[in-house]
Amino acid sequence: MIRVAVLGVVGVLLAQQLKTLKSELAIYLCLGVSLLIFLNLTGQLTLIRDTLLAIQTSLPLNVGYLQTLMKIIGITYIAEFASDLCKDAGYQTIAGQIQMFGKLTVLAVSMPILSALLDTIQSFL
Repeated sequence: MIRVAVLGVVGVLLAQQLKTLKSELAIYLCLGVSLLIFLNLTGQLTLIRDTLLAIQTSLPLNVGYLQTLMKIIGITYIAEFASDLCKDAGYQTIAGQIQMFGKLTVLAVSMPILSALLDTIQSFL
């Protein structure tokens, strides 16, 4: 965590210096720092995936539920990442549209789980 925090702070300080010279370079620097932070995140994503697979093997859960959960995690991270980059570049409208699309995509992906939940509730009634 310390490495990522230092990387982020140094990236922001360099971007602030570059912004006065050439704002396009500051945006590219922010993109590069964001990608480096993402690469550091992949190890933790692997740990989360492995833990979910271990839970799946120890409990009688439907495989589709855990796959859907992983899709939702991926969708939210990608949407947040892209939205924040657009905000940093000064395009709040596009950032808002990306966030909205991400939310609707999560809703669409989670519909089979909602349907299964409603079927389970209906079977109890």
